[in-house]
Amino acid sequence: MEFSVSDELLGTFVPIFVYWVYSGIYLMFGSFDNYRLHSKKDEDMKNLVSKRTVVKGVLFQQTVQAIVAIILFTVTGNDGGPDADSRPSFLLLLRQFVIAMFILDTWQYFMHRYMHHNKFLYRHIHSQHHRLVVPYAFGALYNHPVEGLLLDTIGGALSFLLSGMTPRTSIFFFSFATIKTVDDHCGLWLPGNIFHILFRNNSAYHDVHHQLYGTKYNFSQPFFDIWDRILGTHMPYSIEKRAGGGLEARPAKDYKA
Repeated sequence: MEFSVSDELLGTFVPIFVYWVYSGIYLMFGSFDNYRLHSKKDEDMKNLVSKRTVVKGVLFQQTVQAIVAIILFTVTGNDGGPDADSRPSFLLLLRQFVIAMFILDTWQYFMHRYMHHNKFLYRHIHSQHHRLVVPYAFGALYNHPVEGLLLDTIGGALSFLLSGMTPRTSIFFFSFATIKTVDDHCGLWLPGNIFHILFRNNSAYHDVHHQLYGTKYNFSQPFFDIWDRILGTHMPYSIEKRAGGGLEARPAKDYKA
């Protein structure tokens, strides 16, 4: 008897698996103090939530995302269609990836920014994510459930639907987006990191946003910094050696409060 798993199920659960695998890899890299943007002591002392609570929160959000993804794939799936086994061209895949990236970035920028500027939403919803003053990899999806639904789940659904990608293509897109999001929150500046070479929106860029002086800047996530630059919320920074060892992202003097 031949056993197979549908693209819909893979598109739902592979990104979750990727999240924890890559978080584990970054957790091991975290032992290299010279590449940390914050010391291990700061990670333990400054964060306002326990790692146990973070894990529980992420698992809950991933459960909600999985349910929504299964419903979405059920409604839009076309496994029985005549083109189910056809392979889209590389140019079509590239176009779908770029469109999905732009849609996800646009949705998350404006929703993320609004959650910072609306005092009620920040206090009761988005501030949960900022309990991680010192971000780490497996805390990337630690959000209030309402924020997880609005930013990540709805944003992902829009990027999937509007880009026209298939469930099979979504396996790769959402796995890629997951890896990028984990990298943005890893708190590390690793030499040769391909994401730091290809994207100006990276772990240092997002670390600035998690600090008190950067909460009104660097809203863009997870791919590009286009909207920050266009709308004047980009905070320039430099990577410098930190007193006591390691590195830190230091904002330009004109921006630091």
